[in-house]
Amino acid sequence: MPTPAPTPGGLAQLPGQAFYVSDQTSAARQLTALRDQGRTAEADALLRIASQPSSQWLGEQSAKSIVEQVSRRAAEADRTPVFVAYNIPHRDCGLYSAGGATDAASYRTWITGLAEALGDRRAWVVLEPDAVAHTLDSCGVKGDAAAERYGLLAFAVQELKKRPQVRVYLDAGNPGWAQDPSAMADALRRAGIGVADGFAVNVSNFYGTDRNAEYGARLSAALGGKHFVIDTSRNGNGPLGSDAWCNPPGRALGEPPTADTGRPGVDAYLWIKNPGESDGECGRGEPHAGEFWLPYALGLAQAAR
Repeated sequence: MPTPAPTPGGLAQLPGQAFYVSDQTSAARQLTALRDQGRTAEADALLRIASQPSSQWLGEQSAKSIVEQVSRRAAEADRTPVFVAYNIPHRDCGLYSAGGATDAASYRTWITGLAEALGDRRAWVVLEPDAVAHTLDSCGVKGDAAAERYGLLAFAVQELKKRPQVRVYLDAGNPGWAQDPSAMADALRRAGIGVADGFAVNVSNFYGTDRNAEYGARLSAALGGKHFVIDTSRNGNGPLGSDAWCNPPGRALGEPPTADTGRPGVDAYLWIKNPGESDGECGRGEPHAGEFWLPYALGLAQAAR
């Protein structure tokens, strides 16, 4: 077996892996802490997460400097980083991940900064989880607000695609949420899918890979054959139920990230959601959205096949 190439920060890059394994993820930092504390069994379990490439989410704070640093380190390791741009105005319909840019002008400036920071380095960008799907549900992003959102997404796609080695995937919800592929396809067209490399499904959700591949294939057919990626970070046991999206118990890691899926039109399985980071308080006093939650992370790792 080839010897894994160490990154500048110390975590190994897996042989044959296309995507970048960062030592700056929540799981990687927690792994170091566990080893320092002599908690070997927990560290060994958490390594199943920390050793795999997962995405770097970008919000309001320090996004440009994070993109530049991570993309440079990935280039040094000859790997491709995966970023998630998550800063659309009125983000997450005011729920656990509410926030985002204050207005359209601020968002355009933010996106332009990300594109500049990427330069001519390789990167994949998953663009604005939930943003399109929330124009089709009861969130209230309708009329002029929806038109503005589609325009901002189309602007983001165009700016990022000016960079020669950047691939962009617009988020397209999941098969339990987007019940009308034709409506989703129309919304994606308005959001700039024609210029993007494709779309992403199952971001931060739990639906099985087969079901996501079916949903993605139907949506791809409506979009003239656009390719897509599937978030497999936590779908190893499938969903607990269609409404159990917030830290459901008993879930498991899914297929490791890979660009070799063996499925026509599926460009990659990605860990877009960082396994072990909370979905939100969930009405149960659980950690805030995005906070690392060690017991949940260990549960995902230990339940994985």
